[in-house]
Amino acid sequence: MAAARKPVIAVCGSGRCGPELAALAEEVGRELGLRGATLVCGGLGGVMEAAARGAQKAGGLTVGILPGPDGREANPWIEAAVATDLGEARNAVIVRTADAVVAVGGEFGTLSEIALALKMGKPVVSLRSWKVHETIMEAKDPKEAVAMALASIGVR
Repeated sequence: MAAARKPVIAVCGSGRCGPELAALAEEVGRELGLRGATLVCGGLGGVMEAAARGAQKAGGLTVGILPGPDGREANPWIEAAVATDLGEARNAVIVRTADAVVAVGGEFGTLSEIALALKMGKPVVSLRSWKVHETIMEAKDPKEAVAMALASIGVR
């Protein structure tokens, strides 16, 4: 009998960020790893790298959906790199792959992922990120963000 599928949570945020957002993203990743979720992200630096680092250190699986044609572009914390050569359009793949999205900070790329998630009917949790729709849940800290994301897909 096959094992139950683990929840897949996207962590979205800027490719460059300061130490405060990096620390929040790393803690989100750590919480996902501890809770047995798979982390999917854009696979590059900033929030993506910090979240992947936290997840991998906590024993979680990390998947990077890369904008370019070379999987070697992934940050060192990505275990499964998916080279798409889609540029920013890879944001749709990230969101479609996920069961829910946690946005940590972010710029317009993050906003596009939030919009795509809303369009696809995926739950979105904001941690110091965009709040552009009433269905977006706002978390006060990383632990709450992960708990909200998992609860939104029926995982306790």
